[in-house]
Amino acid sequence: MSVDWPALQQAATEVAARAYAPYSRFHVGAAGLADDGRLLVGCNVENAGYGVTLCAECGLVSQLHATGGGRLTHAVCVNGAGEVIMPCGRCRQILYEAGGPELELLTPDGVWTMDRVLPLAFGPEDLADKNAR
Repeated sequence: MSVDWPALQQAATEVAARAYAPYSRFHVGAAGLADDGRLLVGCNVENAGYGVTLCAECGLVSQLHATGGGRLTHAVCVNGAGEVIMPCGRCRQILYEAGGPELELLTPDGVWTMDRVLPLAFGPEDLADKNAR
């Protein structure tokens, strides 16, 4: 599947403008594609209780499931200026869960798969009962 990375980055930039970031003033937008071609977006939503702030990637994965599920195949995160940024560690785990090791992420250094972004990731297969026969 050929991906229009500039269009995906533009979608992330547009949603970053709608972020709720009154405390940090650091707007973040995320955009991705589902395995059926749906365009998904999310923006960060801060909270006075900082620990319950929602990252843009959380909104992206929430929209994936709210609109029919499936898997993420491609994703990008940007700051308020539209510059590509790396997801935080927590969000790398969230993206890995939603797309697996083959999910392609546009990074400041080019397109990387999640197995490169989050090597030796912990995933659903690690929760399987290894002792069950």
